[in-house]
Amino acid sequence: MKLSTALVAFGASSIPQGVVAWGSLGHITTAYLASHLVSNTTESYLKYILYNDTSDYLANIATWADSARYTQWGRFTKTFHFIDAKDDPPHSCNVDLARDCKETGCVVTSLANYTLQSLDPGLSFRDRNIAMKFVVHFIGDLHQPLHNEDVARGGNGIHVLWRGYEMNLHHVWDSSIAEALVNGGRRGKPFELAKRWSAELAAEIESGKFAKEKEAWLRDIDLNDAEATALAWSRECNAYVCTHVLPEGPVAIVGQELSGEYYERAAPVVEMLVAKGGYRLAAWLDLIVDEYLSRQQRDDEL
Repeated sequence: MKLSTALVAFGASSIPQGVVAWGSLGHITTAYLASHLVSNTTESYLKYILYNDTSDYLANIATWADSARYTQWGRFTKTFHFIDAKDDPPHSCNVDLARDCKETGCVVTSLANYTLQSLDPGLSFRDRNIAMKFVVHFIGDLHQPLHNEDVARGGNGIHVLWRGYEMNLHHVWDSSIAEALVNGGRRGKPFELAKRWSAELAAEIESGKFAKEKEAWLRDIDLNDAEATALAWSRECNAYVCTHVLPEGPVAIVGQELSGEYYERAAPVVEMLVAKGGYRLAAWLDLIVDEYLSRQQRDDEL
């Protein structure tokens, strides 16, 4: 379903995008959370391959891929951060890899590709370093619903209100909801906010509201079929486009104030998706590192 130019052109002005977004707060929190959960072996290897011996070793590279796509070298990665599900929310939400993944790649195929590269002992240190940075980032992207949706360029072309200011729907899901949830919508330093939020989420996963469901979050995980794993996560996240992002459809939401009841319904979803993203990232990194070290040992024995 496509929105007409008239429908998406609600107002021309907007406030500047927030200082924290899924490109920072969500991604950095996901990375910090994963660093709480990975094995000691994984932590040691990641600090080596990412060339960072501090506790911020994952958080520091969580948004690298967003910066890389704006460089001359990284322009080829610009389609790797999303998949354009050509569905019809709220009537139907689904992701079809053959239909929705661009010829230049998408987040599903890109996670699979860079996972394979990170497992290859024959690649250079630099190539495996880059691959790991992409893996960390793309798992974060897979857990933002509008990175798994085509309507109005993933919501970028749908203009709404947030606390009276005009902005696009993608930004609301990238940034505004998380900022309001973590810091009451006030501006703050993303690393400080992410550290605090990740610690809270780690406690909820360990013994709080996510403790009973966390194992189910890994039911689709399969390092031997990274593409199928990524596709399962993408489809799961895309379903929230129908239930929470566009529950009445893309036309109905244009110009609506989203910081009230809409936020109250959406905030628990954002919290849960960031928790899932961090938990799954930790599990994926553990699998990658275990397999890489096994392959390296076999190569050394030959």
